[in-house]
Amino acid sequence: MADSEMCVRSSRELWTILLGRSALREPAQIEAELDRHWERLLQGLCYYKAPRYAGLDQQQSVQILQCYLQEDYRGTRNNLKVVLQDERQSQALLLKIADYYYEERVCHLRCVLLLLTYFQDERHPYRAEYSNCVNKLEKDLVNNYQKQFETLFKAEAPTWETHGNLMTERQVSRWFTQCLREQSLLLEILFLYYAYFEMGPGDLFSFTKMFKEQGFGLRQTNRHLVDKSMDALVDRIGYFSSLILVEGMDIDFLHKCALEDRTEQHQFSNTPDISKEMDQMLLTFGDIPHHGPVLLAWVLLRHTLSPDESSPVIRRIGNMSLQLGVFPYLTTMLQGLGGSGNNCTASTARMCIYGLLSFVITSFEEETLGSQQSMFLNSYVSSGMLFSQKPNMGLGMILDSAVGMFPHKTGPLLQLLTALLSDKSTAKKVYTFLDKMSFYTEVYKTKPCDIISREDETLWRRQAPKLIYPLGLGQTNLRMPQGVLGQVVVGEQGYMVRWDYSYSAWTLFTCEIEMLLHVVSTADVIVHCERVKPILDLVHRMISTDWTVSDCLLPLTSRIYMLLQRLTSVINPPVPVIASCVNCLIVLAARMPGKVWSSLHHTGFLPFASSPLTNMVQSISAEGMKAGNYGNLLVLIEQPRGEYAVTIAFLRLITTLVKGQLGSTQNKGLIPCVLLVLKEMLPTYHKWRYNAYGVRERIGCLILELVHAILNLSPDGEASGSTPTLQSLCIYSLANAESGQAVVNIMGVGVDTIDLVLAAQPSSGGSEGPGQILIQTVKLAFSVTNNVIRLKLPSEAVSPLEQALTQHGGHGSNLIAVLAKYIYHKHDPALPRLAIQLLKRLATVAPMSVYACLGSDAAAIRDAFLTRLQSKTEDMRIKVMILEFLTVAVETQPGLIELFLNLEVRDGTEGSKEFLLGEWSCLQVVLDLIDSRQQGKYWCPPLLHRAALAFLHALWQDRRDSAISVLRTKQKFWEHLTTPLFGTLPCPSDSTEPCVLETCAFVMKIIGLEIYYVVSGSLEPSLKEALQRFSSGRRYEYWSQYVKSLVAHVAEAEDEAVRSFSETQMVISAWRTLLILSTSHVRCHGAHPLHQSRTLSRCSSPPPVTYVLLVPMSVPCLRLGSMMATLLLILLKQWRSVVATAPDILAPLSLILESVLQADQQPMEKTKAKVFSALISALQIQGLNGGEISQLPQLLVSVCETVQDEALALIDSTRHMTQAGDVLEDKDSMETDAVRSVQKDQRDGVCVLALHLAKELCRADQDGEHWVIVMRKVPVLHSVLSVLELSLRSKQNLYFTEAALHLLLTLAHTPQGAAAVAGAGVLQSICLPLLSVYEVPSNGASQGFSRRSQDSPCWPGVYRLSMSLMESLLKTLRYNFINEALDFVGVHQERILQCLNAVRTVQSLVCLDEADHTVGFLLQLSSFCKEWQFHLPQLLRDVQINLCYLCQTCTYLLHSKKMLHHYLQVEHALTRRYNTLRPSLTQTEEAEQKALLAVQCSLLKILSKTLATLQRFTPDCCQILLDQYRTLFVLSFNTPVFDSDVAPSFGTLLATINVALSMLGEVEKKEPGSLSAVSLGSSEETQALKSLLVFTMENCFYVLVSQAVRCLKDPGIAPRDKQRLKQELSSELSTLLSTLARHFRRGSPSSPASGMLASPQTKPTTPGSKSSQEGQEPFIQLVQAFVRHVQR
Repeated sequence: MADSEMCVRSSRELWTILLGRSALREPAQIEAELDRHWERLLQGLCYYKAPRYAGLDQQQSVQILQCYLQEDYRGTRNNLKVVLQDERQSQALLLKIADYYYEERVCHLRCVLLLLTYFQDERHPYRAEYSNCVNKLEKDLVNNYQKQFETLFKAEAPTWETHGNLMTERQVSRWFTQCLREQSLLLEILFLYYAYFEMGPGDLFSFTKMFKEQGFGLRQTNRHLVDKSMDALVDRIGYFSSLILVEGMDIDFLHKCALEDRTEQHQFSNTPDISKEMDQMLLTFGDIPHHGPVLLAWVLLRHTLSPDESSPVIRRIGNMSLQLGVFPYLTTMLQGLGGSGNNCTASTARMCIYGLLSFVITSFEEETLGSQQSMFLNSYVSSGMLFSQKPNMGLGMILDSAVGMFPHKTGPLLQLLTALLSDKSTAKKVYTFLDKMSFYTEVYKTKPCDIISREDETLWRRQAPKLIYPLGLGQTNLRMPQGVLGQVVVGEQGYMVRWDYSYSAWTLFTCEIEMLLHVVSTADVIVHCERVKPILDLVHRMISTDWTVSDCLLPLTSRIYMLLQRLTSVINPPVPVIASCVNCLIVLAARMPGKVWSSLHHTGFLPFASSPLTNMVQSISAEGMKAGNYGNLLVLIEQPRGEYAVTIAFLRLITTLVKGQLGSTQNKGLIPCVLLVLKEMLPTYHKWRYNAYGVRERIGCLILELVHAILNLSPDGEASGSTPTLQSLCIYSLANAESGQAVVNIMGVGVDTIDLVLAAQPSSGGSEGPGQILIQTVKLAFSVTNNVIRLKLPSEAVSPLEQALTQHGGHGSNLIAVLAKYIYHKHDPALPRLAIQLLKRLATVAPMSVYACLGSDAAAIRDAFLTRLQSKTEDMRIKVMILEFLTVAVETQPGLIELFLNLEVRDGTEGSKEFLLGEWSCLQVVLDLIDSRQQGKYWCPPLLHRAALAFLHALWQDRRDSAISVLRTKQKFWEHLTTPLFGTLPCPSDSTEPCVLETCAFVMKIIGLEIYYVVSGSLEPSLKEALQRFSSGRRYEYWSQYVKSLVAHVAEAEDEAVRSFSETQMVISAWRTLLILSTSHVRCHGAHPLHQSRTLSRCSSPPPVTYVLLVPMSVPCLRLGSMMATLLLILLKQWRSVVATAPDILAPLSLILESVLQADQQPMEKTKAKVFSALISALQIQGLNGGEISQLPQLLVSVCETVQDEALALIDSTRHMTQAGDVLEDKDSMETDAVRSVQKDQRDGVCVLALHLAKELCRADQDGEHWVIVMRKVPVLHSVLSVLELSLRSKQNLYFTEAALHLLLTLAHTPQGAAAVAGAGVLQSICLPLLSVYEVPSNGASQGFSRRSQDSPCWPGVYRLSMSLMESLLKTLRYNFINEALDFVGVHQERILQCLNAVRTVQSLVCLDEADHTVGFLLQLSSFCKEWQFHLPQLLRDVQINLCYLCQTCTYLLHSKKMLHHYLQVEHALTRRYNTLRPSLTQTEEAEQKALLAVQCSLLKILSKTLATLQRFTPDCCQILLDQYRTLFVLSFNTPVFDSDVAPSFGTLLATINVALSMLGEVEKKEPGSLSAVSLGSSEETQALKSLLVFTMENCFYVLVSQAVRCLKDPGIAPRDKQRLKQELSSELSTLLSTLARHFRRGSPSSPASGMLASPQTKPTTPGSKSSQEGQEPFIQLVQAFVRHVQR
């Protein structure tokens, strides 16, 4: 990439720096630049040496070429090579370089002009630096520049003979235009110089002689080349020639000397020889208008210094000046120099002419000036010069003359006073002056009858009082009393009488307006308009200058509305007066827009709607809208005439009203006005007829200013609803109508057109030229388009505006390319910045490729972007905008960002690809910007550093691996990147730069993404080192403390903190992310995990959350509180081991919860949920360690109250949704008709989490000491059960239902809790409503059971929880709950039986889990066989049968692993059918093996509980003889089969014992594929499994022995069958016992029910049996006794 800093700075760059538009803005930097270049400025155009083509030597030619390529060349380096090889293209390149060189010369002179403009301006920031430089230039500047002017004037035009074939006629004309422009600039510099420094008499003579020979610019050496386009430059040369001579005579000093009678001090008082020579030279003048001011000034000089000497010569010269029309010429000159502008040259010229004319009026009689007086007065007024405040000087004499004619002629006095107004002091003086008038002048054609006069008719006396105006009674009027004297002068018009009458001119003005209102429809209206217009202009200037006098002018301003209404409705309206009226209203509207609007919209002047506006379509079609008097005036008067004074005022008025932030009603009233502008003016204004140059551009600029103001209205000023608002109307119209295309056309002007307009301006600069207006219009178009796209609803379809912006065209024909090429504009830095901003917006929202739109120019535009980005003197805001554009492009414009990344691919080792930075890669610039050594320097301010880091963050966030791979390996990249994190930031209460916070936030995010993306252990060594330094340097503590202080600052100083809240939120979010990743990926940092976690835990506990959530709630506090609560929740879950030993964190969490619960409900929902989750985690970690929880009572109260409130709200919303028929099934819905905010049931909702927290608190309060008291105060159980019943009936609120059942289940584990739950009516709330949550199919049990994941919330899970709750209540309350338990089992008996039977057909974990819960409940219920037999005998029999079959099924499935595996594969295929992600074969096998083992575990649990239940249903020894016990198993010894037709038999029980023994052997051997080898991780789990197997065998043995004895004692069984039973059992049991004995000798655990067997049920041993071995299991003793019994 080319170097941005060249050895020689271009003149344009120097001019930009001196203007303050670059990165060099400090006074010391400006001074350094001036010190380096003042000698170059002193040389002027001689700095550019001769002679070569275009007037340069070789070295400077190279420098100019280098500067051109750097600043203005619009191609790439490769393109340049092609251009140089082609003759035609190289010639075109030479011409462009010549144009650039011409611009360089002009900018060189503009630098000097800028110094002379502001070196004495105290308001300018660089005044001192400019002044020092001007002091250095002062000595030789004039001589050098005068010689250069003469050289240019005498220069011969180049020809093709002298300069080659390139010097065509067009180039000769271009050269001569440049020559004239340079002459004009040189004279402008000399004029400004002599405005501050004295010119000697000799210099004046030499300048006069030079200008005379040159004909004041008209006798150019190459005047044959002058065409019409050059006239303005030739005129400027003449103007400045004349002004230099007038300024050289020092008329101001002469005037001062004459007043103080010390004329001898003037430099011309002692130079008689030069004076005579000047007399003789000036006598030869008189043939050119430019001579006029010089002649007039010389007459004044000679008349003052020597009034008696050479009086005939002076008179002759004076007559010559009058004959040349000096006063009209002065008017023309001031207008030509920019009379209405604010540039220094024009204002200096005005002051020069003012000094001349002021002295002229003082020195000569009015009659001497003849008829030129009125023209002079107009000249004065149009120039807007300041008026001397001393009444006896200067224009004071004209003022007296004008007062003498008032009010016969109102114009002269009022125009003079209007021009006089400059500040508040003069405004008050003017008001007082007009308020106390002493004379009233009238003109009579004949002598009236009611006066008495002298004989000579010089004095009249009025005999009777007179009302001056013929107005009605009660109206404002002036009354001249009887006896008033008047001086009379008889003239051509008749008698002019000056009455000695005191009155207020302001009252007279009111009467004049009233008279105009009376005669508005008569022929006198024109005359009265001429009298009223100066009044309105004066009022406008008065209230603009000093608003405090507006109350005094109320009689006038209040009549403007009626005047506007009357004047605009006549056939031929007086446009100038109407424009003056509207101008007055503009000033009033700026202060009181509401009052102006309320008075104005009744006048009929503005467009209006005849019918109410209801929708956008009606509004945009203009249906029912009238154009008003203004619309008619525009079409009928202004457009045909080509003059638009009223239109300009109308646009300014509407803009002022819009900016006044009217209410929504008034804004809707402005819709017709804005619609007129959008539909009738914006699309067509460029086609109107115009009489004056520049008006078209001015109107376009005003239209866009209005639209821009509307689009920037704050939301408060816009009403929401179906009716359109001003803003929505503008957006819709611009996006969909012709007005949008008009804006597109303005933006499409292009940088070349703007450069041409700027080059054609004759003026040296300022803000009033057509080029500046065009730039302002294009900038407004950019801003308007950007806002339309920003505010347009994203859901809308692609609009015509967006289509016009993004449509693809041919080479360079689409707007995207035009926008991108504004990067070449150098005059106004805001123009390319706004163009890039619009590009950024389009790249974000529009479905198009910017890269494709740029076409073949893409690389050249890329180079231009990067050239400006890397320049050290470029305006910082442009560089920031370029980086922001690239940041957006990373995500949305892949082709464009690849162009800017410019990565080169190189084959690396082992066939991999390596990426390298290309020559034109933006990454190199970004790396330079983040270099820690560059920070703090002027070319890398904090805002630019932040933009560079935002771009890097976008690369990481979008995972641009190619760019990231290059950056990672760059030397010191991570060191430079992480530097901001090691700095010390100022206290948040101090004024911290928000961008500094964002910079740190982006660094944290980049590090976090890098840690997250990169595999552990693969981080770059430099990053590891930086993270190690971050840890060892205690930066975790520093940043945590800083985040705490930030949060505290937001909480304490909300108003001040809101301004930078987004940056604060950003850095807190980034720190949160980095902290979380640091804890989860801590080994990547090289720090010890435990040490790291302790370090982090010390600095990020609840206090930050406490700061925010314990203060009065505001939006910032709520956001930060939510963020910090999330961080706390995540850290609690990740630091379980650390938090368990940390200080108590429940206390601050309790305070936070209490504060949060007192806040408003809606905004705090998420934060509440997070605080509840944090409390749950803390309780699970700390609260269950056996320690006392001091906050338990208060926490219980808070949580129970929350549950109570949330439950009541949930009842309302559930009933509402049920009535509306909009059932929520595990998904959100959009409620639009709810009376109150609908409470949603969510997994992480406040209500659900509050229930879980209540569960944890009740679990911590095991003895019920606290929760019993709280629940007595807060009836939370009744509320929960009410919602539970409603939810079950309507099958809604799944998450609430599950959480509520978990709470009830926890309470049911303790006697107090179980009693409370049962007493609250749990059975009534659950039993019958539970029927709604499942369906009982009639055609097969398996269809009623889900195959979904066991962990996902579902209604079958609710049923299982309800079953567990019944089991727990029955287990705890025993007989106190037996009736309810029997009711429950009776209601759900069908589901229970189907569940027991479903295990044979559905082996999903969900189905097995339900069977497990069901058998567990039946196990508890089996303790109450008598009650069950009494109430539900048939159900008891059915349950016993189904349990036997279940035992057979489980045994078969556990025994036949292959068959079970086959069934599970079928299940897996059903669930995988809908899954698009197919795992690999190895993963499938592993998943199937894990599923098989999980199912085996579940089957084993079900089998153990089934046998335990059957053990309760089989008789003991004392009951065997009773007939009430049926036989459960048939007398058969067949192997279990998978068939419901085969009844369970003794073979089933023997097979069960064999399966258990086999599994026990597998567990002990830890065979591959066994339960212990795969699913059991610890020895405790292995021991638990062994105990479960022993428990299963024990119950099976007991059932087997009991059923066998029952059969042996049954008289209904044949003896042969009994004998067979004895033989089979004796054989099988002996074998089983020997096997079991070996297991126990190896140390198998005892049965968990061994204590239960020491009961009366134990069978007695026979008399001859041996005593049992010591320590042998009781059930083994039982079986051995039985075996011995049957063997006899």
